[in-house]
Amino acid sequence: MKTLLEVRNLTKIFKIYENNLDRLKEVFTKKIYHKEFVANRNITFFLYERETLGIIGLNGAGKSTLLKLIAGVLDPTSGEIVRKGRVTALLELGTGFNSELTGRENIFLNGTLIGMSEREIKRKLQDIIEFSELGEYIDEPINTYSSGMKMRLAFSIAIYSEPEILIVDEALAVGDAHFQQKCTRALRERKKKAMGIIYVSHDLNSLKLLCDRLFLLHKGEIIKEGSPEEVINSYNFLIAKLNEKEEKVIKKQNSFGTFDAKITDVKIVGEDSKGSVISSGEKAKIFVKIEAYKDISGVTVGIAIRDKFGQDIFGTNTYYHDILVDLKRDKKYVCVFESVMNVGVGKYTITSALHTNENHIEKCFHWIDNACEFEIAGFKGKPFVGLCRLEPKIEIKELKDE
Repeated sequence: MKTLLEVRNLTKIFKIYENNLDRLKEVFTKKIYHKEFVANRNITFFLYERETLGIIGLNGAGKSTLLKLIAGVLDPTSGEIVRKGRVTALLELGTGFNSELTGRENIFLNGTLIGMSEREIKRKLQDIIEFSELGEYIDEPINTYSSGMKMRLAFSIAIYSEPEILIVDEALAVGDAHFQQKCTRALRERKKKAMGIIYVSHDLNSLKLLCDRLFLLHKGEIIKEGSPEEVINSYNFLIAKLNEKEEKVIKKQNSFGTFDAKITDVKIVGEDSKGSVISSGEKAKIFVKIEAYKDISGVTVGIAIRDKFGQDIFGTNTYYHDILVDLKRDKKYVCVFESVMNVGVGKYTITSALHTNENHIEKCFHWIDNACEFEIAGFKGKPFVGLCRLEPKIEIKELKDE
């Protein structure tokens, strides 16, 4: 497989000065008046053709700095970046636009900045305008555009610049659902034509859906690399660990937590099937067995159902249902979630967790990924297409001429 991007031992260090005078004093006196901030440290990875590589990390992890280094906006302190082809980056919204110029004029300006020739821009101009769906607004100044309109134009220019490497930083988070779907389709089509994509987002489901591989960036370093599901599980563990106080968060295979209480078993049973192969529309019970090793009050028991792509299709917990759970030391419990399984045909997994409040961020006792599997096979009632059953009422009436 062809390598499009090689990043080797990349480090970026910023010099932080208290004021501009210290910067001048350092130049003339040769004394050090700055502090160093290491944004990226010894980062090494490769991007291959027809691959989408996702980057995930907490705020301040060094993601934006890394993208700017790859795009050539910043120079590295040390290390090497080898780009094999044109790189187009969708970074901060509005970068490369002149707010006083029209959308049409900004196509020429932005296109030139990312390496397109005037002839190339003219040849693709109508395609860019049509893809953006800006219509008559294309001849209005950019300063009259909403953030969604700016994103439409920026993405349209980027995709028609036909780069070998496209960097997308949260761009798809802006705009309406229709255009986001259109962008996703366009990325998949370009990917088939050998383009490589670097995608950064806080939307975990979009990372699972779009990316072939992820790496987790923390304090400027890559601490985990692998499949989207593996890396996102590590990301959830990192969130829990960073918010620990007196309790120590421990990781064990596909689970983590303080283990003051533990999920010992998770299973799903269909009312009719009496097993884990269930018909869509059939009532089922999800059993979460718990064992407590301390007295704990205010515990939340939660479940999340994920599809074959690892996307969360449904999640709920006792907190959302105003149910307070108090656990006693050395006692065992079972929490039962009962529901009609109005989901589409396919294979699914259940993740379960014990924590406080709404989510696991403040305190996590036990989180277990893919605790059990089940399959929806066939339908109870009318068949449908998709992930969820809405059961619409359908009525057809003849309209009389007025």
